Amino acid sequence: MHIEELATPVLVVDIDALDHNIDAMAAARPGPALRPHVKAFKSTEMARYVAGRGGHRNFCCATLREIRGMAFAGLGDDLLLANETLDAAVLATLVRRDDARITVAVDSDETVDVAVEAGADVLIDVDVGLPRCGCRPDDASRLAERARSGGVSVRGVMGYEGHVVGNPDREARTAAVAESMDLLRRAHDAVGGDVVSAGGTGTYDLHDWATEVQAGSYLLMDTAYSELDLPFTQALSVWSTVVSVSPGRWAVLDAGLKAFGMDHGNPTVDGHPVFFCSDEHTTVLPDSNGGLPAIGSKVPMTPAHVDPTVAYHETLVAVSAGNVVDRWPVDLRGW
Repeated sequence: MHIEELATPVLVVDIDALDHNIDAMAAARPGPALRPHVKAFKSTEMARYVAGRGGHRNFCCATLREIRGMAFAGLGDDLLLANETLDAAVLATLVRRDDARITVAVDSDETVDVAVEAGADVLIDVDVGLPRCGCRPDDASRLAERARSGGVSVRGVMGYEGHVVGNPDREARTAAVAESMDLLRRAHDAVGGDVVSAGGTGTYDLHDWATEVQAGSYLLMDTAYSELDLPFTQALSVWSTVVSVSPGRWAVLDAGLKAFGMDHGNPTVDGHPVFFCSDEHTTVLPDSNGGLPAIGSKVPMTPAHVDPTVAYHETLVAVSAGNVVDRWPVDLRGW
């Protein structure tokens, strides 16, 4: 099947661009130096593809559902839940699996106690500047001791500089990463352990101390990360169909708010300014020559934020040179 024959809206991944991105990251951060973040693509079949081509077997997950799906798919060699959880019962069922190693981030007495109850290995999650999860650096040692006294392994520390990863100024981004890692280093000196987990796509090459980087968006990319001049190319698009045209004024595409994560802005359409997005539609304006696409034509749209965009769809359709070569269920979609 050719891409033009697909029913729209449809989530499409250019597998040649994906291969380029996998290879570029594997060259920079081979094997366990990278922990691909499943939240960016939410597909166990794509995770299997990434592991096979890039040689990365350690994965990072955002939710227990993602952890469960990866474990059940036989991809549980070393899974990190990089968010806190208070669901001891579900965590315990996953930890008891013989075919998966589960580590969970903790940043409080309560989350440490949940990990102890479940018997999960932990990373002490440290606040390195992003106002989200993470303990104060000077509280990391106490939490590590609480976990060890409960009988669980403290593998090391984690700190996500999420307030830094999207800064388009590389010099400023580099300096901010260094500041964040100074905080994490202070915590690691007190906690110990073999794992220092940090970073993301925007800072993957700025870490000379962390043992692993949690990056996921590099695989598919989006317009937000394209502003950072990274060596990764756009691999993801949402293909749409032109369903209405107001001659000389605008055209309407059949993919809107329900097909895109919008927190980083509108999707883009090559050559045509996006006027606005509504539930099932996107309205675009004429190009610089006053032209509009014809009714029935297929138009690729580039998302501004890959993670929530993927989560809206049921399938990733892999294409090469415009031809469909595979279909990967987005089996970890939603929360």
